[in-house]
Amino acid sequence: MPIEIINQQKRNVPIKWLREKLEEALGIINLEDKEANFILVDDELITFYNTEYLDRPYPTNVISFSQYEGPFIEIQPSLLGDVIISVDTAYREAEEYGLPQKHYLLMLAIHGLLHLLGHEHEGGPYGACLMLKKEIDLIQKLLGRKAQKITSFLRRREYMPAKLAVNVDHVATVREARKVNYPDPVHAAVLAELGGAHGIVVHLREDRRHIQDRDVRLLREIVKTKLILEMAATEEMISFAREVKPDQVTLVPERRQEITTEGGLKVKGRIAKVRKAVEDLKEVGLKVSIFIDPEVEQIKAAAKTGADIVELHTGHYAEANGLEEMDLELSRLEEAARVARELGFEVHAGHGLHYQNISPVAAIPYIEEFSIGHAIVARAIMVGMKEAVEEMLFLIEKAR
Repeated sequence: MPIEIINQQKRNVPIKWLREKLEEALGIINLEDKEANFILVDDELITFYNTEYLDRPYPTNVISFSQYEGPFIEIQPSLLGDVIISVDTAYREAEEYGLPQKHYLLMLAIHGLLHLLGHEHEGGPYGACLMLKKEIDLIQKLLGRKAQKITSFLRRREYMPAKLAVNVDHVATVREARKVNYPDPVHAAVLAELGGAHGIVVHLREDRRHIQDRDVRLLREIVKTKLILEMAATEEMISFAREVKPDQVTLVPERRQEITTEGGLKVKGRIAKVRKAVEDLKEVGLKVSIFIDPEVEQIKAAAKTGADIVELHTGHYAEANGLEEMDLELSRLEEAARVARELGFEVHAGHGLHYQNISPVAAIPYIEEFSIGHAIVARAIMVGMKEAVEEMLFLIEKAR
């Protein structure tokens, strides 16, 4: 039998259907004379394999051990190798992404099969692109009209690195609640960088409700990655940014009555004013971003301002009620990110993202960096800042 499925776990799996689809896949790629083993395990067992052979002491969805090439090819020439799939992780991720369980399981099996054949997505953009193309082609042929949802997910999950910038505003919120000198957002920033953060974000509001001028000045001296200053496009803030010179300025809307930023900057109809602010900041060498709603017209307007980056407001996605609304907002973000990239922007995203909702949006290939604060600071209360950042980075990297 070309496909051997060895079930070593207790969950219900459509083994007969899965075997038929994988044998069909071998036929499509003209390898009917080859064999492959697919071993279905739980999280505990795949963690053992990861720890023993790959130095990864945690569960993953799929791992492959190829005999199609290398020193073992002569031992059993017809055997491609072994694909190990954690059904626990597969079903958990399928639920998280809103995908049919058996289709997601087939997707992981095809991914593992292509690894057996020597395809690799971690060796550079060309190899990743080629592997993705083959995955989508096979899934479309195997599932027909039912393939759309899973292939859309695959396109979003294109392999490219994503960065994490950590906002430490709410460390200052705790400090300002008692008007004392602790906890210090500067200390939190150092720990966030030790946890792997690619940047530190602070929002200096006109009312100074959390971050203070002193914080920004000290962070400018201490931050080793990059310092991102969020601010309103006022004369006072532009003058402050020109003096302190953070690595990046993100222009945001601001209302004193709001608890947190409520939406993106409205650029359409205010292009000249925004462009003047951008020019004043870029005059002293600052990189400029605009925090913007995922609306194509706003993005096209932003393209006329000279800004380098757009940060897509993810608040509507984060607040979506139910999977259908979440899928709609996710599609809006993906389309906005695609348009922004085509217009030459570097694309970032943030607002309301947390450990339970980051994975689907982190799979959008056009987004290069995520700005996350409240969730990480809240988690840090329980486990520490360094650990909270590491956990978020793991989820972002896993989504790609």
